[in-house]
Amino acid sequence: MNNVLIGDDSIYEELYDVRREAEHAGNLVEEDMNPAMNALRERAPVQKGFLRELLKLPHHQRHVFAVGRQGYTALTWDACNAAFRDHERFSSKVMHTPSESGEQRLGILEMDEPEHRTFRATIQPMFLRPKTLTWWRDRFIKDIVETLVAKIAQNDRAELNLQLCARVPVHTITRAIGMEGDDAIIFRQNLVRTSAHGRISMDEARAASATVDRMLIELIAKRRVEPGDDVLSGLIQAELDFPDGVRRPLTEREIVIMTKLVMLAGGGTSWRQMGITIWALLTHREQLEAVRADRKLIDKAIEESVRWNPTDPVFSRLVAQDTELEGVQLPEGSVLEICLGAANRDPSRWDNPDAYDLHRPLQSHMGFGMGGHQCLGMNVARSEIWVAINALLDAFPNLRLDPDAPAPHMTGGLEQRGMSAIPVLLR
Repeated sequence: MNNVLIGDDSIYEELYDVRREAEHAGNLVEEDMNPAMNALRERAPVQKGFLRELLKLPHHQRHVFAVGRQGYTALTWDACNAAFRDHERFSSKVMHTPSESGEQRLGILEMDEPEHRTFRATIQPMFLRPKTLTWWRDRFIKDIVETLVAKIAQNDRAELNLQLCARVPVHTITRAIGMEGDDAIIFRQNLVRTSAHGRISMDEARAASATVDRMLIELIAKRRVEPGDDVLSGLIQAELDFPDGVRRPLTEREIVIMTKLVMLAGGGTSWRQMGITIWALLTHREQLEAVRADRKLIDKAIEESVRWNPTDPVFSRLVAQDTELEGVQLPEGSVLEICLGAANRDPSRWDNPDAYDLHRPLQSHMGFGMGGHQCLGMNVARSEIWVAINALLDAFPNLRLDPDAPAPHMTGGLEQRGMSAIPVLLR
């Protein structure tokens, strides 16, 4: 199983190159947009126009369902917090991609209450913090990180973005689902290809989707006969408990959709945030040394990185009724973009918010979202980053950025940020 984990497979570079991913998606933004988002926030808490439009960036339609609709953007902490928490006015249905069948391909991401709460309850217990500190960490994360760090230690240099950050989450989530060996990376490759619009032909995308569905359906069939201690077995055993008293198990299709969402999110965003956290510490040496001396500070380092530079700094909601937000009238059917990147740097909530400072008083941020749709896997992501940083500090007392390599920088799309690379010296 560890061969695919530590192998020098070029597929990792294909799947985990943040810049290339954005180029293919057509939403690449190389520069740091935080100053521009801050300036927008200071101008007004809610403004007419999609975020890209307000930032004068090339158009990129993130959600097909938003095509042709008027856009608005929320930028302050108060405006974004209100929008995240009010599902009656601001609907998640904007995530839906219309299809001939009308199927909800993203499951709970495109559901509102009470449907969202009903479906989320079938999987939520497996992602609660106590479970991530025991079952996830002890069964999967520690072994994966230790194996990768041992491989990295064979050399004097490393590129942590690909050799560590990209690998920990994808292998954690696939093992937790119940997949083993090469299936982890084969599944991930095909899952990414199902949404690779413009990069591959429709026939190739359909073939990738068929591969993903086949692998999951085969695994579901196996787990129905031989249940395991894994997420997929948990979904098979779970029951939907509807508000009207009806109870039933998840259908095979519902399990497939839920599993694909967990696999896509679990292997797609956590690695970027891990890289951002490691980069933040490596470029703030006094804070790195503070963490090295007191490992209890790792938790604060993680939370501060998610506040300071969240990997996904903007979310969208469909305005479900004529309403008002911070004095701005929003018509039914328009789209509200929630710029949590700007909200997380709102000076009304944080002192010197543009600085990375793990010593600042700890309070809630929006890096994992807010409200009922707050990131399901955030505690798994925190555990992955925590274990990885601990292992790096233990193994490499002189860990530092490689001065001979190009300086790492944030890149990717405005909608999915990550590191260009994290080249380091180990000795």
